[in-house]
Amino acid sequence: MSTLDTILDEARSHLRRLEPHELLALEDALVVDIRPHHNRLAEGEIENSVVVERIVLEWRLDPAGDWRLRGFTADTTVVVVCNEGWASSLAARDLQRVGLPNATDLVGGFRGWRAAGLPIREGGSQPVV
Repeated sequence: MSTLDTILDEARSHLRRLEPHELLALEDALVVDIRPHHNRLAEGEIENSVVVERIVLEWRLDPAGDWRLRGFTADTTVVVVCNEGWASSLAARDLQRVGLPNATDLVGGFRGWRAAGLPIREGGSQPVV
């Protein structure tokens, strides 16, 4: 087992990861897409998701931070989405560390969502700055 596998297993041990249909059933989750622009443009995006580049993720989602997005609290379920559900696990772990205990990620990432036939919108949305 590689060091990265160990880090990923540790991160996921603190997450209640969601399957695509579980996420679809949630009414009040904040879905955060951290995928690169070229992936979102080519493949689309989950409807009602917010694009936040990984480089500023913790600053935009620190519930007590000066640079945070509006409209969520420390109690909000935040679901991070990447391409296939790997980088999002590490990002969700980091969001838990900044004060979002309900942060998690999507099993299979965006591609798992799309493979399940769930709603998507045209990609290429501008990220939150």
